[in-house]
Amino acid sequence: MKIALAQLNYHIGNFESNTAKIINHIQKAKQNGADLVVFAELCVSGYPSRDFLEFDEFIDLCEDSARKIAAVCTDIACIIGLPTYNHKDEGKDLNNSAYFIENGQVKAVVNKALLPNYDVFDEYRYFEPSTEFNCIEFKGKKIALTICEDLWNTIENPLYITRPMDSLIHQQPDVMINIAASPFSYNHDEERIAILSDNASRYRLPLLYVNQIGAQTELIFDGGSLIFDNTGKLIDEMPYFEENLAYYTLNNDGSLSFDHPSTLKAERPADIDQIHQAIILGIRDYFHKSGFKQAILGLSGGIDSAVVCALAAEALGAENVMAVLLPSRFSTDHSLKDAEDLVNNLGCKSELVPIKNITEAIETALHPQFNNLPFNIAEENIQSRSRAILLMAMCNKFGYILLNTSNKSEAAVGYGTLYGDMCGGISVIGDVYKTQVFELARYINRNQEIIPINSIIKPPSAELRPDQKDTDSLPEYDILDKILAEYIENRRSSSDIIKMGYDEATVRRVIRLTNLAEHKRYQTPPILRVSPKAFGMGRRMPIVGKYLS
Repeated sequence: MKIALAQLNYHIGNFESNTAKIINHIQKAKQNGADLVVFAELCVSGYPSRDFLEFDEFIDLCEDSARKIAAVCTDIACIIGLPTYNHKDEGKDLNNSAYFIENGQVKAVVNKALLPNYDVFDEYRYFEPSTEFNCIEFKGKKIALTICEDLWNTIENPLYITRPMDSLIHQQPDVMINIAASPFSYNHDEERIAILSDNASRYRLPLLYVNQIGAQTELIFDGGSLIFDNTGKLIDEMPYFEENLAYYTLNNDGSLSFDHPSTLKAERPADIDQIHQAIILGIRDYFHKSGFKQAILGLSGGIDSAVVCALAAEALGAENVMAVLLPSRFSTDHSLKDAEDLVNNLGCKSELVPIKNITEAIETALHPQFNNLPFNIAEENIQSRSRAILLMAMCNKFGYILLNTSNKSEAAVGYGTLYGDMCGGISVIGDVYKTQVFELARYINRNQEIIPINSIIKPPSAELRPDQKDTDSLPEYDILDKILAEYIENRRSSSDIIKMGYDEATVRRVIRLTNLAEHKRYQTPPILRVSPKAFGMGRRMPIVGKYLS
């Protein structure tokens, strides 16, 4: 049996595009002699569709698409993922389903059993878990078809009380196929390989796993579809962050073979390499799927805006990036020079709009209210908000989307101005700690200097008051980021972190700042997720909670 795996980029609710793409790849697979072509979880609707799933018309359109796909499935079979109605009176109204289509007909329906409801996942909000498990017979073989999380319960301290494969294995399947929509984080590829390998070795069956690629707002899907033999050995791995159609033959002895060169690498890509690829894809898809082409950002000469500008230029083309230099009376000449050098290196568009007169006009207007009180954070934030007004005005006038340039360290402790530098349409590096931003800058410069070296080596500063440095307000970033990672990603308490050897006062202050900044994060743009625990939909904290504050 020749099986094609279609690793594709889908668009939520774009039924015309998704359906055409699926049909096109069915026809390609058929021309190449495939018996079966397999697509990703919820490929028809796009994933995650969220509350679109509450509209009956949305589900009906999925079914219409499935009928169009079935009509071209002659002399080839396919597996597609889509939401379907649960026709039982009990339980949720929908199932997360896979259709097995052969000779123009839906020959089998498999419903997902293990519905993730943690971190960024919210599937139990919509879907009813399956309790019935049956193999699919095709071409003299039995296929154990599962959907994403259904194979994720072999881990230590499992999240669920059942394993679909424990039921399916009694029907003596010949092969496992798993269709998935598994989001990217920089450590997830190793975890994914380990869990799927464990399934293949546990059940002594070859396993073909297909994942989608593409970004859906903040969630990024990296592909990396995987193929294992019946010992759990990884024998092939499809490319990451790009569409691909690959072919595998299930032989009569149960082995898998393929005629293309294996893409397996001796070493996993470095985290920073993966983060770079993910962010490029995240920016590109956010713009293309939203119907926008041009980005704008404030370029300060600092490392954060420099990295965001370079990433945007790579994702969208330098001609589609507008960098606006907005110097204040505290901006240094070298910062302006660093920003200009970056613009020249990238070839992006730029404008210079000084804000000195604007901020002075606001301060003059507020002079009676401020009543000669000393300069403080109020005047600092006027500068940041003045920049936001100008950038948003240019967005409205010319149709740009504003890129937010705040990093994760700043977002964590609230080191940013609400309605100022924290505004934007998408947060590009909001899930990248400051120490990782430096790594990204060096990675971007791996072949030639793009980001001026001075932007990388100079002490970080918001330049909102004379001689300001980030370290005036925060611990050194190499300490801050380690404490934040223990608290955010590893969910360790302040007492646990202190026991690890960190200064008690610093730990308590950092965690308190993080909790107090929750109200700011509720009002910031969606953040491209690259870590195991990003701010946003995957980290749900109360604003007014006292614990650890």
